[in-house]
Amino acid sequence: MTQTPLDAALSAMEASPEDETKRLRFYERLADGELFLLLAHEASGDSVDPEVFDLGDARFVLVFDREDRLSQFVGRAAPYAALSGRAVVSMLAGQGIGLGVNLDVSPASILLPAEAVDWLAETLTHGPAEEEAQLAEVLAPKGLPEALLTALDTKLATAAGFARCAWLAAARYADGTRGHVLAFAGHVPGAESALARAVNEALVFSGIEAGALDVLFLRDSDELAARLARVGLRFDLPQITAPERLEPVAPGSDPNRPPILR
Repeated sequence: MTQTPLDAALSAMEASPEDETKRLRFYERLADGELFLLLAHEASGDSVDPEVFDLGDARFVLVFDREDRLSQFVGRAAPYAALSGRAVVSMLAGQGIGLGVNLDVSPASILLPAEAVDWLAETLTHGPAEEEAQLAEVLAPKGLPEALLTALDTKLATAAGFARCAWLAAARYADGTRGHVLAFAGHVPGAESALARAVNEALVFSGIEAGALDVLFLRDSDELAARLARVGLRFDLPQITAPERLEPVAPGSDPNRPPILR
């Protein structure tokens, strides 16, 4: 059986239950990945009707990280919705419903209680704070945890087409304070909020305190871009080469408008 990224993250978490970083990494993979939600009926418009299972005093809906895993579990044709993990937990938040992940179809499966679903949904709503500061100097980054570098690399890989690249550098500000910055170049107008939120989530899910990394957006002509290119650690974002076709929007495909739970 082929191990998926979600399998690997869950296995790592269960092998080291006291490791906070591995626990956060599992929840990040769950939120970022595509999940197949088992439905009681075909989706209608922006509404979905998940199949809800009562297990004693708890209720769960079932998700799978591959379509064939859902088919294997059900053993027949069944309606489902393909949603991002963040859309699923946003839909379930506050409903008292937990999440069964890859049950009976993978050695790495788990029942997440409603409290865990609510926690993840709340964590994903925490956005970055906007502040103004004047940069005095940028330097080569140093002293950053490997967990943060890995989280940034993974998170930025999901932001295909939002920007061309980003540089990570140490920073000294005019008021004497020091920190680190991540500066994006070649970003798509309007993508600033999504990119800042992605960086914020990388911080949260790597266990680093929010606010430890400032996000900048630069033009190629900015003098700071040339300075960062000399000293910064560069991240190249995946690029979209084929034009997107206009197609009907599936429920939950817009993270700002999760499907309605019926």
